[in-house]
Amino acid sequence: AATPAPAPAAAAAATYKVGDLVVEAPWSRATPNGAKVAGGYVKITNTGKTADKLVGGSFEQSNRFEVHEMAMNNGVMTMRPVKGGLEIAPGQSVMLAPGGFHLMFMDLKQPLKDGETVKGTLVFEKAGTLPVTFDVRGIGASAPAAAGAAPAGAMEHKH
Repeated sequence: AATPAPAPAAAAAATYKVGDLVVEAPWSRATPNGAKVAGGYVKITNTGKTADKLVGGSFEQSNRFEVHEMAMNNGVMTMRPVKGGLEIAPGQSVMLAPGGFHLMFMDLKQPLKDGETVKGTLVFEKAGTLPVTFDVRGIGASAPAAAGAAPAGAMEHKH
């Protein structure tokens, strides 16, 4: 009998397409028990000739979903919702990453655990609704490592 092939490594990040938009590697960080919010991160590329906007979405482990930005106000880093949606210009990519634009999953239903996946959607003004799956990484994770980077766990940081 044939044995099933092993699951692909996390480095083979998921890619999704809707309209002229390409969405790569949606992910979130694990959360400690009791946490009520989590961040979501993704790369969105517009291959078309007209701008589109990320205007909302859903995350099945939370009751609210917002698009946020980090900004300096009088020397203080603040976080606020993006008014009117996050524009993805034609021929450009927008990286939602820690410390910049990101998704906020609010009123979490339960903690996010490293290694699990969570279904959600991204809603675009023109392209419409795109179902995606977010990979949950460790609490201290940064952007997904490129193939050939340090093996998982090599950059672990314990307190």
